[in-house]
This record gives sequence, structure tokens and C-alpha cells, in this order.
Amino acid sequence: MTDRSLPRAVRLAMPHARDVVEEVAKLHGVCIRPIPLKRLDTHTGRWDLIDVPCGSTLESKCPPCAKRNRHLRMAQCREGWHLDHEPVITPEEATDEQRWLIEFRADMQAQRDHAAAAGGDTTDLDAVLTAIDEEINAAGMRGSVLGRTAPKRVRSTKRRQDAPDLPRRKVASTTLGRTFQAPDGKVYRPSLFVTLTLPSYGKVRDGVPVDPDAYDYARAARDALHFAKLVDRFVQNLRRVAGYDVQYFAAVEPQKRLAPHLHMAIRGTLPRAEVKQIAAATYHQVWWPQADTVIYDGEHLPVWEDGTGYLDPDTGEVLPTWDEALDRLDADEDAEPLHVIRFGDQVDVKGVLAGTRDADQCIRYLAKYLTKSLGESLDDGGPARREHAARLVEALRFEPCSPTCPNWLRYGVQPKHAKRGMTPGRCRSKAHKPDHLGYAGRRVLVSRKWSNKTLAEHRQDRRTWVLEALGLPAEATNPHRYVWKPVPAGDANLPPLAVRLLRSIHQRQRWRAHLRQLEAQATGQDLSATEGRAA
Repeated sequence: MTDRSLPRAVRLAMPHARDVVEEVAKLHGVCIRPIPLKRLDTHTGRWDLIDVPCGSTLESKCPPCAKRNRHLRMAQCREGWHLDHEPVITPEEATDEQRWLIEFRADMQAQRDHAAAAGGDTTDLDAVLTAIDEEINAAGMRGSVLGRTAPKRVRSTKRRQDAPDLPRRKVASTTLGRTFQAPDGKVYRPSLFVTLTLPSYGKVRDGVPVDPDAYDYARAARDALHFAKLVDRFVQNLRRVAGYDVQYFAAVEPQKRLAPHLHMAIRGTLPRAEVKQIAAATYHQVWWPQADTVIYDGEHLPVWEDGTGYLDPDTGEVLPTWDEALDRLDADEDAEPLHVIRFGDQVDVKGVLAGTRDADQCIRYLAKYLTKSLGESLDDGGPARREHAARLVEALRFEPCSPTCPNWLRYGVQPKHAKRGMTPGRCRSKAHKPDHLGYAGRRVLVSRKWSNKTLAEHRQDRRTWVLEALGLPAEATNPHRYVWKPVPAGDANLPPLAVRLLRSIHQRQRWRAHLRQLEAQATGQDLSATEGRAA
């Protein structure tokens, strides 16, 4: 009997085959949004169609990929938290291509200097040098050849009078914290788990303001926009006070009230009172032009003129550029920063030992929300929290998020790199999107010497372990063996997505069966019993 012979109501109640395929794919850890690529093996001349996982970190887009990324981050955190030896990062040897690019850069720089000395036009040569610098970065070299090309704006480094002073110790060239020896001779190397939050913007209950009219949404919006800079300042102060090169693994998450807060695993230990003192003394000043007085609004907005920039719609006067606005700010001795962001009074500091239940719990907590966007916490919050989020998003709508934000036109300043079509309230930065709630920085923050490996190296470690366990040959180390090309849209040779998912499910089933067989052989157990437990 086919489903066509059944009553319509019965057919409509049946699950769709494509949906069932996706659910089975999720159960087997198969990416449900694979990217099809064509791979040419230059040794054999064979073309293969390879489905590459999408690599999404959000569960709402691809649960299997998000789960893999979460476990990868947990492994990265675990490997670096309680290291007992110094990580050594040795730069790779320069390739012939990299050396040639530097030599070519030197020749072009000499031509540019000669032309400048002769009073000639260097515009074309400057463009060539910029293009070469981009190639240098693309060739796998870090940093800039010339360093800073524009003078840095220098402001007073004198601490604010309303911020407590911090002790400053000479920083030792070590990333390891102190060790403690117990009376029985056992040596302990504790580390820290720190939680930092932002200050209060008004009384809340169950994550919702008791009085929305009294809640300081403007300050909450600016704090969210600049939270990443505050975290950077905290790390700087932490290293100055600790006296060693502090390494950390941190995750940014939304609180119930929708403000971002930070969970940070820190290698080594400091007195709890000292960590709280550092948090209290940490602040970040935003030295931007004023953004409190609206100059242009509604239909009364600056107009664009090619070759000139944005003009006042009434007088035709050219609006100050971003650099000109900062120059005026620098020249004003009585100028105040647009915003000053600080941490709140709630600072939680917990000592953690390697291999303990507390350490595992903290690692799981760090990775708990990494598969969800900041805005996904609203799903179970009810209408009150959604209204709270809507008010916060509205407060963010016209708040400048960066020097290039179109919202600067609202306050009489041309954004950096201004161009035609900019409109206040329509910034495309993710900081203004409801899913991000003002925070546009990275969700996971990892210091360079944390685990002595990049995330790609951790991923390769997992892949190598699986290949070895399955008895499959390791991938070719020659990076030039394969040539990858995207599959064009509408390619007749590309099977439907459901068919490709079925193939991936079958392959994953074979791998798991092989792993169960190897496990049973290694432990001497009956294979049927092992398969029964696995099922």
C-alpha cells in the first residue's frame, strides 16, 4: 500500500522523509548542511565529490557541527588549564615564496622612496605597496613589514581619580603559576575560575526590570558595545599585578538580564582579594566624539556629494571627518570621554585543582552556552523578557558601535571611510542585531600560550586519533597533492542533499561499528555484548 492510497488526513500526519533523514543525521553526528566540494588528486588524476562539514558553532543552524565545536573547545580548555611545563611556540621557517615577497617589497619600497625624494607622485607606488603587504599577509606571515604607518593618538595614561591604584610587579617570562607542597610531600598547582559581571542598571526580578522606565538602557547598550575592550584591560592589569605571563581561556555569555558577563579559567593562582582589587580598578575610557546630542534625525539627514563627502542639508557645509572630529577632541583640554565602562561589584573567584570534579564542572560550564547565540536565551523567557530585549535593541539602534558606524551621521560626524548610502539606524554590524544584544566580540577568548596549539591543531589531533583507531591511512602531508574547487550551483552531477546525508550516515555507521569491534578486541569482550551496550 502506498501513502497515496491513504486518506489525506493520515498522510498529512506522517513525518516527511527529508525531516527524518535530518533527524537520523543528527543522531549520528552528521553535518546537516554540508558544503559540497570537488577534490582533484594530482597523483592519480581522480576527481572526488567531498562533503565538507559546515563547521557552524550554533546549534540552531547545525547541531552536530555545534556539538563537535563545543567538545573541541572543552578539550582545548582542559589541555591548557593546568600545564606543568612551559609551552614552546617555535615559528616556522620562511618559505621561498615568503622570502621572494620580502625582497620584492624592498625593491618597490626603494622605488617609492626615490620617487618621493625627487618630488614625484607616489600614489601608484603606494597602491602597489599596499597590494604587496596584503600578499605578504596571505602568504602566512604575521605582522606588518613597516609597522604602524600612521601616528598613534596618544592620550594621558594617568589613572582616573575614581579608580584605585594597582601594584605593578616585574613580569617574569613564565606562564606557570605557583606550586604548593603539602606536609606529605605532594605538590599542588592550583588555578583559578573567575566570573566577572557588569554593574547594575536598575532593579531586576527574574531577568526583567522591575521599572523599565527607570532602567538605564543607554548605559547598558554602551557597556555591551565596549565590553570586549574592558576584558582586554582586565587581562593587562592581571598580568601586571600577577608578575607572570598569565594565560587564560574565557567565554562570554549573557546573564538573565541580557548583559554580557565573563567566565575565565586562569592558569596559576592569585589571592582572591587581589583579583577582586584588579577587577575594581579596571576600566576602559571611550574617547569618541559626542553621541548624546542628536543633530540630524528623521528626514533631516546629511546629504552625500561625490568627491566631498556628507554635507549639512541646510547650509551645505561639509561635516567634519572622523579624523577631524578626533583632532578637535584632542585639542580640547576639558574634554571628557564619551563613556567609561567598569565591572560590577559581583566578582566570583574559585580555586581549582587539575583532575578534580570541580575542574570538569568548570570546563563544562565554560562551554555550556557556546552553541547558542546571545539572543537565544530569550526563547524561554516569556513576553516580559522579549519586551526587555526589544527595549535594549532599540537603545542600541542609534548608538555608534565603531568609527565606521553610519550612526555618526546622526551626531554630525562623517563615519570613518564614509561612502554613499549610509543611513543612521541601519548599521549592518552584528552588534546591532537582536541575536548579539550589542556584543560584537568573540565568544571564546584564548591566550596564545594556553595549550601550545591552535584550534586547527586540536581538530587535527582528534582526526588523527580517529584514523588511527579505524586503521585508516593518515592523510597526505603534501599540501599540494589535492586541488579543491567549489561545486557550481545546479551541477547535474551533485546528488540531492538527502542522498548525500544518507551516504554520510552509512559511513558513520561503519566507522562506529569498526570502533566497537576494535574496542571489543582490545578488552577481550564478546562483540555481540559490546554492540548490545552500544545500541
